[in-house]
Amino acid sequence: MRLSCILFLGLFVCPVLRAERFAYKHKTGDKFRILSTVEEDVYVNRRFDHHSEILNRIAAEVSGVNANSAEHRAVFQTAEKAEGADRGQSFQWSREYKSEFSRDALGYLAVDPSYFMPMVRNVPVFPNHDLKAGDTWSAEGAEAHDFRETFNIAEPYKIPFTAHYTFLGEREWQGQRYPAFSVSYRVFAEPTIKSATFYPVRIMGASDQVVYWDIALGQPVFYEEHFRMVFNLSNGNTIEYQGRAQAEIIEAEPMDKKSMAEEIAEELSELGLDNDIVVRETDDGITLSVENIQFLGDSAALLPEEQAKLGKIGEILLRHRDRDILVGGHTALAGTEESRAKLSLERASVVADYLIEQNIRSSDRVVVRGYGAERPIADNRTETGMRRNRRVEITILEN
Repeated sequence: MRLSCILFLGLFVCPVLRAERFAYKHKTGDKFRILSTVEEDVYVNRRFDHHSEILNRIAAEVSGVNANSAEHRAVFQTAEKAEGADRGQSFQWSREYKSEFSRDALGYLAVDPSYFMPMVRNVPVFPNHDLKAGDTWSAEGAEAHDFRETFNIAEPYKIPFTAHYTFLGEREWQGQRYPAFSVSYRVFAEPTIKSATFYPVRIMGASDQVVYWDIALGQPVFYEEHFRMVFNLSNGNTIEYQGRAQAEIIEAEPMDKKSMAEEIAEELSELGLDNDIVVRETDDGITLSVENIQFLGDSAALLPEEQAKLGKIGEILLRHRDRDILVGGHTALAGTEESRAKLSLERASVVADYLIEQNIRSSDRVVVRGYGAERPIADNRTETGMRRNRRVEITILEN
């Protein structure tokens, strides 16, 4: 191999090429989360339609390791920020997926056909030998799309592709240097779908990524991507998505729920809020249930005295600033299901936006969700019960 040399102080200095062995490293009980943000523009029939900002949160745990692979349990949550200055600053919960899969040291996945996630499979994967800067390799992968709502297709729709990799050497991210590699692939499919009257007749796309890898951790620490997807539909329309994405992996510190709940309950008592707010441990983390929160009648306008209450809650949240939060809105059993869902989401958004405006959390660390009257905590047949059910819950998320 011919090495390039650098002219330095009149001398030719040839760099030493450092070889790296890329591999995933797994240990039973490891927990981590991945935070991914997507900025995309959507075009309909080649005309700009709207801009979308999407937040993906992935919480994963290694449930077991054997000689060949590691078993993973994961929850994938997606949320989208509403457009327009009057639509709020927080991300609105969109969908949640649960998945179980195994992955070997080289990155190859085994996923049960019933699971929709991970969407991109067998990326990245590595050859079983050392690599030097400039080395290339290729491997087969696939995208698994969820077309249940858009095209009434029950199973994940898989599009195979060949991914091409190049080891780029070391690159800097957040003040540290990591070995990095590029990943590029193209997708093309012409589905034959008989179960739907409306479906894509052609799918084309491209993805170009750069991945920063932590050799000791055996995981990526960051990646960035530029993508484009084009759907030609059976009704003659064309929808195109193009934009960029980035993701960061974060090792999650274990949450001592019992101690945290006791500590927060004590703080609320000292602030004189223990009669207004109930603290409890949940599957997702620690939930502060703000019962009978006061809005103007049948609206999402928060009364001034409630802002003071939220300010005190914000002080508690700042002491756990390393955790993301979920703000859930709930209503009493009144009105239509659609109106309850809308009102509960609007009220949760008002609370979330207040916390963002007060710099309690940045917008990419707050997700809102409207539950309507789905989760009552009291009897809706009494006025007292209905007041308790009109609540906003703030959950400090474990992962």
